[in-house]
Amino acid sequence: MKTDIRCLLRRLPRRSLRAADRRFGGRLLVVAGAFTLASVPAGLLLVLIEAGWQPLAELDRGAAERLHATVLEHPALLSVIRLLSDRVWDPVTMRLAVAAAVGWLLYRRAWRLAAWAAATEIAAGLTGLLVKLVVGRVRPSLPDPVALAPGYSFPSGHAMTAATSCAVLLLVLEPVVPRGLRWAARALAAVSVLGVGFTRVALGVHWASDVLGGWLLGAGLVAATAWTFDTWRRETGRGVPPVTAGLEPELATAGSEGPEAPARGQR
Repeated sequence: MKTDIRCLLRRLPRRSLRAADRRFGGRLLVVAGAFTLASVPAGLLLVLIEAGWQPLAELDRGAAERLHATVLEHPALLSVIRLLSDRVWDPVTMRLAVAAAVGWLLYRRAWRLAAWAAATEIAAGLTGLLVKLVVGRVRPSLPDPVALAPGYSFPSGHAMTAATSCAVLLLVLEPVVPRGLRWAARALAAVSVLGVGFTRVALGVHWASDVLGGWLLGAGLVAATAWTFDTWRRETGRGVPPVTAGLEPELATAGSEGPEAPARGQR
């Protein structure tokens, strides 16, 4: 009888953990699905675009015309911008970087964090595509175009992918980046996100408001799905670390998200 009770007690934490896992997966789907349909900041921006709000329209036209004129006058700058936009910061490159991080997480047996990263990246791609189809905004039409892009304009897929991917990579890899290099990693992420926006407007394939919309959608989606991960940690007694420590600080020492990982204090 005592042996049976001990076995039951040993199973309770794992059952509780599996229940938390199921709720975690469900929340990821619910949050991603809800965010696909609505994002308040990006929605407000879209309202201003559709209403033809004069200050925003002037910002779009002014930025497009000035940057377009600059790249026409400087062919070398145009070549660098094309390289950055089409190769270094291309959505495919960004997604491959996240896929590599997911593979590393699976190798470290960080199953839930890998699921979070993959789900967030996939949701970002689907959200951007859906919003483009719903909004149907036409891309800029400039004299002497230096680049062409298919599809609709709002939001910028490059900007949204950069914001999502860089945030995901920072939240995943922060625990294993040496403390002295973390500022460099954050600076690189910021330069990448801002740089993507600059290149898309300079190439004349997006309005500045398209880029802003992409940033808002990407950042909002990561924040929403990260909340589901923090909730799972709280339910399993691990606590929620500060955002500067990444989503799973135990990666720095434990190498897994198994039930043996130590709990952390609440924020």
